Amino acid sequence: MTTRSDLCYFHSAVQIITGWVLKGNGMKSLIVALLVTLVTYSQLSAADTLTTTNYVVTISQNCKEGNVTCDNVTYHGVSKKTGRGITLKGTTKHTKCADGVTPCRFLGYEFKSGNITYLVLESGLLQVWRGKSEVLCG
Repeated sequence: MTTRSDLCYFHSAVQIITGWVLKGNGMKSLIVALLVTLVTYSQLSAADTLTTTNYVVTISQNCKEGNVTCDNVTYHGVSKKTGRGITLKGTTKHTKCADGVTPCRFLGYEFKSGNITYLVLESGLLQVWRGKSEVLCG
């Protein structure tokens, strides 16, 4: 389960590692710190559930293992305040490689319901847009 505090922890760990490098601490300490951070981050990015202040969102990829992209992703979001939920179908989002066609770095997921777009970013951020106006970021 990914939470805001998890992301803050990751950011703090990156700052600590940067400080070690700038202060000239030993390579062994740097390697240990990097390994701890990478293990923590890999656990966050592998999570299916995102918990924000107001919502619990579950993401399910319904494509075969090994696919780089997936056009069959399910979003199920539940409001912590009302208990009401919404289920949407969506896709993975990626940057494009140098050829402008091949998908490269994974960015997150995109789901649409009418003119409302739900973005669940790899960083654990949930964004909701109505047209071109952001209505939720958390």
